[in-house]
Amino acid sequence: MRFLRFVVIVVVVLGALAAGADRWAVGYAENRLAERIRAQSGLAGSAEVEIHGFPFLTQALSHELDRVDVRLDGVDAVADGRKTRLSQLRASFRGVQLNGDYSGGTARNATGSALITYPDLTAASQTGAKLTYGGAPGKVKVTASAEVLGKTFTRSVVSTVELVDAKGGGNGNGGAKTVRVRADEVPGEGIPGIEAAIRKKTDFERRLDGGLPAGLRLTGLTADEAGVHLELSGSDVSLAGS
Repeated sequence: MRFLRFVVIVVVVLGALAAGADRWAVGYAENRLAERIRAQSGLAGSAEVEIHGFPFLTQALSHELDRVDVRLDGVDAVADGRKTRLSQLRASFRGVQLNGDYSGGTARNATGSALITYPDLTAASQTGAKLTYGGAPGKVKVTASAEVLGKTFTRSVVSTVELVDAKGGGNGNGGAKTVRVRADEVPGEGIPGIEAAIRKKTDFERRLDGGLPAGLRLTGLTADEAGVHLELSGSDVSLAGS
């Protein structure tokens, strides 16, 4: 009985040591992967990585991870020479095939979300227009000023923010989309040229291809008090720029 008790104690201790080593290894891998993503993306904010599944070391030896969650803050999406700040980007990568040196991998599929706040959307307009919530899903309020016939006119309009097909393809995946903001109606009050002048300030489109992992594309969009929420998905999605 003493021998069996000794064996049980040894097994428990070894198991605890193995579990501890596995947790240390996964923590180290998460930190290194987060550092690589942050460096490659040039993030203004933070990057956090969570690797799911146990034991981690078995997954690592097989070069395939069940699931990896990535949380990024302060992502600058650059496309067509224009920058749009994503306040948050959250993505879940599944079936990640790691490359030979473990510096990254490719996920069979991934889903995620991103948030553009109204101050960041205002900056993205690059026209001096101010954007706020429009009071209904998919609607934003845009306030802009324009000079017509020597006078300055200021108008606040309700605009629809939506996804439309992008011109010239996307970030390594078909069906690329562009975020478009367009006023539903601009009151002209019978003044020639005022609608066109205001629309030059209120209406714009922005592509975000440069800020998303290759293979991840925009699939949905809505707006609420917090900002514009983007839905993301894709297959064969790059993780850490591999």
